Amino acid sequence: MDERVESAFHVETTGSKWLLPVSDYLGFPLDQVNFVACQLFALAAAFWFRLYLSPSHANPLVRHAVAALLGVVFLIFCFGWYSAHILTVVLASYLIIINADINNVHRYSMLTAMGYLTVCQVSRVFIYNYGVLSTDFSGPLMIVTQKITTLAFQLHDGMCKKSEQLTSEQKPLAINVRPSLIEYLSYNLNFLSVFVGPCSNYNDYIDFIEGRHISRRLRRHFGSCNGHNGYDKTPDPSPLNAVCRKLLVCSGCVLFFLTGTRSLPITYNVDPHFVSHAPFLTRLAYAFFSIQAARPKFYFAWTLADAVNNAAGYGFLGLDENGKPSWNLICSLDILGIETATSFKTFIDNWNIRTGIWLKTVCYDRAPKHRLALTFFLSALWHGVYPGYYFTFITAIPITMAARAVRRSVRHHFLRFRGLKLGYDILTWAATQLAICYTVMPFLLLAVDPTLVYYRSMYFHVHIISILAAIALHWKHKPSEPSDATKTLCSSSSSSSSPPLSAQDRPVHSNNNVKAD
Repeated sequence: MDERVESAFHVETTGSKWLLPVSDYLGFPLDQVNFVACQLFALAAAFWFRLYLSPSHANPLVRHAVAALLGVVFLIFCFGWYSAHILTVVLASYLIIINADINNVHRYSMLTAMGYLTVCQVSRVFIYNYGVLSTDFSGPLMIVTQKITTLAFQLHDGMCKKSEQLTSEQKPLAINVRPSLIEYLSYNLNFLSVFVGPCSNYNDYIDFIEGRHISRRLRRHFGSCNGHNGYDKTPDPSPLNAVCRKLLVCSGCVLFFLTGTRSLPITYNVDPHFVSHAPFLTRLAYAFFSIQAARPKFYFAWTLADAVNNAAGYGFLGLDENGKPSWNLICSLDILGIETATSFKTFIDNWNIRTGIWLKTVCYDRAPKHRLALTFFLSALWHGVYPGYYFTFITAIPITMAARAVRRSVRHHFLRFRGLKLGYDILTWAATQLAICYTVMPFLLLAVDPTLVYYRSMYFHVHIISILAAIALHWKHKPSEPSDATKTLCSSSSSSSSPPLSAQDRPVHSNNNVKAD
């Protein structure tokens, strides 16, 4: 049986077979082995890129070329001919950037990138028949889609709008000149973020390539009115400590994956014998622990990607309250914020942060009306076409409304005494974690039938409680501000590990990204 499963993985793999012996020895699919190998090689290449191909040793053109070339090599190594999908949409989008009417370039880019992604997502459902390999090419395609659309909207801001028409967040990110081909390829395909991101702003990336990334943020911290210009002459803060901390987190995630994740399969939640014979509390407990066990693989991928960018000298946020360098500018998650979240909103604020920022940047902030619905729709469409994704997003709506209503109606009663506050925090933490498990289970089950089996086994209790709570508390406290309904979808991450230096660096993001896998 194991041999047939392994063979299936090998047949699905269109990338390099060089590491097949390692895959067989470790018992992991070849796609996963190729992905980890490329990311570890990227980590080593990032250190080399920072030390030996720094702006003081190489001109920007060389840095752009090397970053893009390594990214393309990694794509071909992992996906083989499937990498042509990613290259095709990038080149097609560049043709739009240079040839299309600048007044409509953002619309054409969005339609092209999202349309191509959706076609590939639909094909993936039929090709893999609901099987999701860890390094399926649609993952990098999703990241490239974010980058293509982010650049297009920022280019439209810079070339079509006056400064007073832009928000304080949009002004520093606006692009005033169409990028060259090498700049465009480097931004979209660089080896630092080609697999799992994160998606960063074009201006930030260009600053990094041209050597201004750190010095500009140091000037913002110290102020530029002291008459000194020695920042360019002082050594840049080293990312070594930040990289080591993040690699330590990655090691812990791998250890947890090997010891916990494999022993708590998600599919056991809908096993017929388990569903029919296990008591409700047992099923509830297993759902909780199986979801907890599923998180480390995402922690690992995003934290390692962050470490790779930091190792190259990218991701510097500034100096924190203690004067120490912070390298969390483009981090995708805050693990402590996730695990200690006492509200649905706080959990999602700290999960896949960069995707939330993208949703806010290209959709929520720009939609003339129905911003909430459009952002939900874009988030769901970007994730894919598996029915489970839509079950998750739809389920999140009443939970979000109920959580906001409870917080507005109940929380202030518990703030008077420390003991009551502690008890309230513990209770809301447990409720949040269980609600997250309930909400994201369809995201992992993917199909309609197992999702309905799971929700029936849970008696739809979270749906029922959330709807009743939202209705009951609505009459007691009607929303006083229209923006309250959107604060769960677009808000500042209150648990950021270090304070931002300016509005454009603040991790304000949409909370539509409810895919807490």
